[in-house]
Amino acid sequence: MQVGSLLAVYFVVWWLTFVAVLPIGSHSHHEVGADIVAGSDPGAPIKPRLITKALITTVLAAGLTALLLWGISNPLIQAYWNR
Repeated sequence: MQVGSLLAVYFVVWWLTFVAVLPIGSHSHHEVGADIVAGSDPGAPIKPRLITKALITTVLAAGLTALLLWGISNPLIQAYWNR
């Protein structure tokens, strides 16, 4: 696989993984019972921890991309799909 294709696949897998990881461990003002500032959304997370979630996403996306590329290049799986 060419480098550009590999980066494109990783980019798509990273964003899909980020969207899946984003709500994990988030608590809103309403759930915690914290005071809601006027003009803010009561469903907004108190501590979004975006840097931590981006790092977790990076590791997960690398593993998922490697698994996907292994599946594409595995001769046993190719033989199954080409029957």
